[in-house]
Amino acid sequence: MEMNGKVIVVTGGASGIGAALVRRFARAGAAGLVVADLNFEAAQALAHEVQGLALRIDVSNEADVGALIEEATRHFGRVDVLCSNAGIALGGGVDAPNADWQRSWEVNLMAHVYGARAVLPQMLERGEGYLLQTASAAGLLSHPESALYAVTKHAAVSFAEWLSIQYGDRGIRVSCLCPQGVRTPMLMGPEGGRKSFLLEGSVSAEQVADDVIAAMREERFLVLPHPEVHDYMQRKAADVGRWLGGMRRLRAKASALREGKA
Repeated sequence: MEMNGKVIVVTGGASGIGAALVRRFARAGAAGLVVADLNFEAAQALAHEVQGLALRIDVSNEADVGALIEEATRHFGRVDVLCSNAGIALGGGVDAPNADWQRSWEVNLMAHVYGARAVLPQMLERGEGYLLQTASAAGLLSHPESALYAVTKHAAVSFAEWLSIQYGDRGIRVSCLCPQGVRTPMLMGPEGGRKSFLLEGSVSAEQVADDVIAAMREERFLVLPHPEVHDYMQRKAADVGRWLGGMRRLRAKASALREGKA
């Protein structure tokens, strides 16, 4: 699919990967852009830049997501592409509070479900549409420091796969974005000082957006801004036990880096 002339909605669109996607879609000739974000002021600023529409949205609230698609459709006449991009990264393991588990589940998975539920009827009626689901390499592999992130991103990847299986023969294209480290506030922290094992080899949000455009033009399911992730997936499939050992070593490295011992 080419982006020229398309109406595109991006959740989490005011910063990070979302903002880079909005700007890249604008350069590709999108006919209408909706910047949807919890931070309405930032969404407004970017929407003004690209001559789009800003909407405040809490993606964990199904009514908000439904209203987003309804307003985008009212304003532009249709929605051709929905980028379910909003996400959160909360740390923790089995002892993480239930509220953190629930919030991660709602934002990292259920927001994708709500978006698809809201936009699919009009796409299926037209016989075409595109769903871009932002997940993570953690959804294909794992995350050594956050069970919440790893589990909910695995769920997001699985849902994207199901969408492609269920609707791929009905004109609905699906891509699943699975980057590793991306230099955004989520990775860098509020002042750019966070120590993360993902900083090494990290890429810019702009590079991710370019990779997304290329994948959507090819209608490719997996979008891997870090090509090595494909190799890691193959190693995992070939010998899970050995791969788990490697992940334990990565966990130790990540802990040492965070504590200033590496």
